[in-house]
Amino acid sequence: MTLRLNYAQKSPELLKKLSDLSMALKDSAIEQKIEDLVQIRASQMNGCAFCLDMHVKEAKIHGETELRLYHVAIWRESNLFIPRERAALAWTEAVTKLPEGGIPDELYERVRGQFSEKEISDLTFSIMVINAWNRASIAFKTVPGSADKLYGLDKAGLN
Repeated sequence: MTLRLNYAQKSPELLKKLSDLSMALKDSAIEQKIEDLVQIRASQMNGCAFCLDMHVKEAKIHGETELRLYHVAIWRESNLFIPRERAALAWTEAVTKLPEGGIPDELYERVRGQFSEKEISDLTFSIMVINAWNRASIAFKTVPGSADKLYGLDKAGLN
């Protein structure tokens, strides 16, 4: 795969704004383990090879187990995820692929049973941001693993 264009070079001011929003999410009300699951699931759904590669490596560095990483794609059938994580994954899927007619009240209530309103808001921003990164990486064919050294992802031991 060949990179189509380097959007970081072509639109540095816009990249900085999106990066700033991503960095602001590091201080959100959502714990890192759920943040990692959200980024992985949205990237799987969108078919973003660069982001999936990056976020699996980050999750591994953050202490996530390999089996749980393998099970993100099948989270509904897996018994490895707690109700809070399941709610986050369901919300991720709904916000990533907005259903016709919007997100059902039943799903919102299920998520609200696991997260505060502040957490739901922060979680939604997190999903919005990973979807933005997915779209840029897919549009410009960002090569998986190409930023491993820059982001310290070589420490994941998944090369």
